[in-house]
Amino acid sequence: MVQADETTLKVIREDKNKCYMWVYCSGTDSLSENQNDTKNIVLYDYHASRAGSCAVDYLKGFNGYLQADGYAGYEQVDAELIGCMAHARRKFVEAKTAQPKNKIGRSDIAIQKIAKLYGIEKQIKDLPANEKYKIRQEKSLPLLNELKEWLDKSIRQVLPKSAIGKAVQYSLNQWEKLSGYIKSGEINIDNNRAERAIKPFVIGRKNWMFCNTASGANASAVLYSLIETAKANGLTPFNYLTYLLEELPKQPDNLEYLMPWNVELEDTI
Repeated sequence: MVQADETTLKVIREDKNKCYMWVYCSGTDSLSENQNDTKNIVLYDYHASRAGSCAVDYLKGFNGYLQADGYAGYEQVDAELIGCMAHARRKFVEAKTAQPKNKIGRSDIAIQKIAKLYGIEKQIKDLPANEKYKIRQEKSLPLLNELKEWLDKSIRQVLPKSAIGKAVQYSLNQWEKLSGYIKSGEINIDNNRAERAIKPFVIGRKNWMFCNTASGANASAVLYSLIETAKANGLTPFNYLTYLLEELPKQPDNLEYLMPWNVELEDTI
């Protein structure tokens, strides 16, 4: 399974005002959280646009699960799309601000129902994928059916253009993807892994603000990929980069042993 996200980037010598850094990741944020055989990888990819073709080109040949937010550009890929429950919940949290204070409304009900799903995920967090799948089928599926029934009923009772109306409609539009995480124990309930992966770049961008050229943006993508993948595999980035510079000239045609998950360094995170 792959998770994806993207963020804006200013590149001075590009014609467009907004360029984009895309991120694709697999596994988990750290070795201690990874209960499966999936490698912890974080890869950044620069493009001058947010067109769906960017994801299509990068994921060419991949037909597994792709988890992302509701951005329509991902619809063009060959992978099976999985939605993000955190995005759906966020819509209801935003809608809650529009309802009367100190009063329980539809937003609260939706948030409570989604909280139950997250409660199950918290309980099974450290279990192997096959056990996660079984528990989700037993416990999460009935709750999802209950939530879907509530959404179908609520959409007939709210104003379409109201905050709660938009939140309900978003969840209904995304339902097949939002509920798709129960298809496999290796899928997450949300896309927060990718959102956390893009965050270091967003924080860095606040300091250096822009890239001068596309070449510089591509170089940033490579460096961020190396550093964040090293961190996700428990390696100190400086030590890992030093190791790469020392080892690459020795066997330039053999890169497998240099992958972060195959490297053991004394000083690790």
